[in-house]
Amino acid sequence: MAGPKAAEDGSAAPLLPAQAGERSSGGVGGGATSAQTLGNVVVSIVGTGVLGLPYAFRAAGWVAGSIGVAAAGSATLYCMLLLVDCRDKLKEEETEECCHGHYTYGDLGDRCFGTIGRCLTETLVLVSQIALSFIRSLSSLSPFSIFADVCNVLAMAIVIKEDLQLFDHPFSNRSAFNGLWAVPFTFGVAVFCFEGFSMTLALEASMADRRKFRSVLSQAVAAIIAVYVCFGVCGYLAYGEATKDIITLNLPNNWSSAAVKVGLCIALAFTFPVMMHPIHEIVETRFRSNRCFRKLSHNDGGAEWIGLHASRVLVVAVLTVVASFIPFFGSFISFVGSTMCALLSFVLPALFHLSIVGSSIPLWRRVLDYGILLFGLAFAGYGLVTALSSH
Repeated sequence: MAGPKAAEDGSAAPLLPAQAGERSSGGVGGGATSAQTLGNVVVSIVGTGVLGLPYAFRAAGWVAGSIGVAAAGSATLYCMLLLVDCRDKLKEEETEECCHGHYTYGDLGDRCFGTIGRCLTETLVLVSQIALSFIRSLSSLSPFSIFADVCNVLAMAIVIKEDLQLFDHPFSNRSAFNGLWAVPFTFGVAVFCFEGFSMTLALEASMADRRKFRSVLSQAVAAIIAVYVCFGVCGYLAYGEATKDIITLNLPNNWSSAAVKVGLCIALAFTFPVMMHPIHEIVETRFRSNRCFRKLSHNDGGAEWIGLHASRVLVVAVLTVVASFIPFFGSFISFVGSTMCALLSFVLPALFHLSIVGSSIPLWRRVLDYGILLFGLAFAGYGLVTALSSH
């Protein structure tokens, strides 16, 4: 929670309480260890989208699918590190008086393009994230994250076990490469399996030693790429052209199928509070910048606690209503994911990086950033056209 000064000038509230001097150093952050952060990174990235990977491998071929997943993971890691570069650059430019050391995704938008940039960024985060809400510290959430990771891993392990039992001549009648458009197709599917962009800066801020974050993030993404490739290849080699869009639909009606579904449900339940952190951060920052709320909190200390936690209840309730009553919700989520997530994943990180550190990086990196920016826009446009043409 931010102190009174942070509330008065409307700056974003850190996810972890600031201790004396802990924000004054770029290498010192919150209280999460490397292992705790690793668990939070994995649970913020891995989602149920992984169940669609075998189908993507069927459409693209097992070699093309592997290349697409590796490319998506590498691009994801690069763009996440762009956000960290932006934070480091802004940290260097801060004066001692205004230094707070914590930046949210919305803060980067504000520093680059003012209020419009902040509103655009935070709107994208709010719309794209539909996924214990009172737990305010990412280090406190790490046990739940690790438990969710275990559930996800066990569920995928059971699916792979079922796949391996069907292996006879796994590479016979299995396409390796289904044409030039195969890799972009799988890349597009894999992008939705690498979630968690809005969590990047919060996860870095939660670490006790921020200097280790790049290494932890790289290790996590590399491991996730390996697991995704293994999962996709095994699913496709086991079922071939009979592979369904959700791999669990191929499983027999036995204890294995039930265990996978239960494991995924449990994992989703414990993933929810981690993925809700950016939304709660945005909402609470708005509350803290409201003059009436600050006055009420000053007069009654308990009012602040009640107000902030009531906002969390309200956010969860609104998301529940939206998920329950919006018609064609699956199409709605597909539309949001293919447009908003593309902007969050590629367009904004590249745009922020060019705006904040573009003048101090070599030409080849600027060219790479522009390439990612254009690709993200094209990807979002393609997703928009596809979603609209499906109706």
